Amino acid sequence: MATQPPAGDPVQDAPEVTAAPHAAAGLPAVAHSLRISRQQMGLARTARTLLKVNQKDGFDCPGCAWPEGDKRHVAEFCENGAKAVAEEATLRRVTPAFFAAHPVADLASRSGYWLGQQGRLTHPVYLAEGADRYEPVTWDQAFRIIADELTALGSPDEALFYTSGRTSNEAAFLLQLFAREFGTNNLPDCSNMCHESSGSALTETLGVGKGSVSLDDLHRADLIIVAGQNPGTNHPRMLSALEKAKGAGARIISVNPLPEAGLERFKNPQTPQGMLRGTALTDLFLQIRIGGDQALFRLLNKLVIEAGGAVDEDFVRTHTHGYEEFAAAARAATWEETLTATGLERTDIERALRMILASRRTIVCWAMGLTQHKHAVPTIREIVNLLLLRGAVGRPGAGVCPVRGHSNVQGDRTMGIFERPSAAFLDALDKEFGITSPRHHGLDVVRSIQALRDGRAKVFFAMGGNFVSASPDTDVTEAAMRRARLTVHVSTKLNRSHAVTGTRALILPTLGRTDRDVQAGGRQVVTVEDSMSLVHASRGNLPPASPHLLSEPAIIARMARAVLGDASATPWEEFERDYAVIRDRIARVVPGFEDFNARLAAHPGGFALPHAPRDERRFPTATGRANFTAAPVEYPRVPAGRLLLQTLRSHDQYNTTVYGLDDRYRGIKGGRRVVLVHPDDARAQGFADGAYADLVSEWTDGTERRAPGFRVVHYPTARGCAAAYYPETNVLVPLDATADISNTPASKSVVIRLEQSPAD
Repeated sequence: MATQPPAGDPVQDAPEVTAAPHAAAGLPAVAHSLRISRQQMGLARTARTLLKVNQKDGFDCPGCAWPEGDKRHVAEFCENGAKAVAEEATLRRVTPAFFAAHPVADLASRSGYWLGQQGRLTHPVYLAEGADRYEPVTWDQAFRIIADELTALGSPDEALFYTSGRTSNEAAFLLQLFAREFGTNNLPDCSNMCHESSGSALTETLGVGKGSVSLDDLHRADLIIVAGQNPGTNHPRMLSALEKAKGAGARIISVNPLPEAGLERFKNPQTPQGMLRGTALTDLFLQIRIGGDQALFRLLNKLVIEAGGAVDEDFVRTHTHGYEEFAAAARAATWEETLTATGLERTDIERALRMILASRRTIVCWAMGLTQHKHAVPTIREIVNLLLLRGAVGRPGAGVCPVRGHSNVQGDRTMGIFERPSAAFLDALDKEFGITSPRHHGLDVVRSIQALRDGRAKVFFAMGGNFVSASPDTDVTEAAMRRARLTVHVSTKLNRSHAVTGTRALILPTLGRTDRDVQAGGRQVVTVEDSMSLVHASRGNLPPASPHLLSEPAIIARMARAVLGDASATPWEEFERDYAVIRDRIARVVPGFEDFNARLAAHPGGFALPHAPRDERRFPTATGRANFTAAPVEYPRVPAGRLLLQTLRSHDQYNTTVYGLDDRYRGIKGGRRVVLVHPDDARAQGFADGAYADLVSEWTDGTERRAPGFRVVHYPTARGCAAAYYPETNVLVPLDATADISNTPASKSVVIRLEQSPAD
């Protein structure tokens, strides 16, 4: 049957390589979406499911957090959204018989792709101490195992509660409530690994750690700068917004070390003209060296200041702080250093300046290409400096646009999933529930791994995600996880983290976004928050993959009852019975969610959360104004004979979930162990196209790490730069190689050398 998983683990180290295309989407995207959907779901289920994605009466895509417009297309999904839905709505099943046939050692030997292709988990399973395989366990037994371990800890801070971006608002709120009632702020989440740098920079400069624009703003912009982002693969529906902006007269600057097909030309599969001809999106491509973005924006700021009449002096005088110190630092920028840091031509930077000066309404979008560097936070602050100079915050069609990844990563943080919560949030939580939340800071992702490694943390609980594969320093992370007394993963499907266990381990299968959720109080809905602070409902419409699944809110509520017992006055049973009760309590704790249930009913397309800089030009910072900043310019220095590596996703991938072994937009087929290198750089190091190399990362403390057996692909990257997929290259990034301030892993600027591989 087409819906059966692959019989064996396919070879992944001998990819075929062809020329990369110069356009994204179109008929190939439609065909690929339908092929994968048919393989996973069959024809009838494909039709029923895909027509409900991102609809007002349907379910939120479990993929990216790009917002939906008020007017929805009948096919309001992209190719990668279709893949994400197909993976979750698959007819393939992982039953207790599967675990009986596959010991943990066997699972650990499999690729992440193979594990994910096996299908949906159907029963809770338990790996006992000393056992070699998971066995079925009842839900009551599972919660008793968790309770026994948590209550035996010497301190609540020996427990870690991780959250992925697929978790709903309701589940996220319950998890942080349970953790704080239990006594810890150890709430690491996937934002720590991806967009923490954005939140750190924006909170300091604007007072709100979120983007300040709406979808309508993008459509109204004069200029959109897309920096360190590949929307064609990571946020494909963003291409439709860029196409609409272009149709209204916007111009687009792309800043990226790699040419990206989606930013070259978009063939919109929802229109006949789009399918045939498409729209050229980028007006100016700045092929920057990895990590040179801060230097670029610093020089642009200098040129804006010197242009005469280009600074919005009224805005600067009325709404900002720190201009003089910033301006002095900007004036010190030089062309020589900037061209060295960026690898750009002076004429291209001058052209970008003319486009900026001609624009009254400018938006800067970015993603992990900017957030995962040591100097990521100063880089994003420099972007804010540019927008403040032009008065482009709090103006329609202008502002900051960090594009988040997983579907509810922003909502998780809004709901209190944060290791460093504000006193105001904890005060409101304590008042509402009559508890005393801990006030000391908890652990983020990197510090959680260190705590497990050092024996200071003993229980790891994950609400979704694939923590082991998403984290840096693979060998250290896996060794740390194996030191835990208990690891627990709430999951829909298998992944690598289930094979890297503590002394004991549980896998708890949960409902997915596509599944119908019926509790004692009737059919339930959950909510999510997208990248632009819109909150909307998600209603699954498929029968659950198994009668033995529990929803995420139900799992947390039952765990809380088992752990906290009669000492807790929190109405966990009511929360499980009816999620509207959870939303009533959210409304009294989280600002912006007043009358939550009523607003959800009145606005089926979603409602916007307040954003003071956007709505009022009010900046809730320490100074009460938007803050200019003046950090020293930083960029990676690469020794002779070395390359600077960035990690990235393939087109058949979302986060750590691998849908297939192709990267159609880069001309890669049938493999993942590839390294993209400029032909001149590869030849200078003695590597022909198709040769095999080991990637060896080098660090200032003298340590090295090795990722073996990568096919060298001659590719038009920026000179001196290279790119390869994660999680295969996570092994190259040390645990302590992180961004200043945000502590995000610095996975986008890794100094490597190429060594001849035995695979060649």
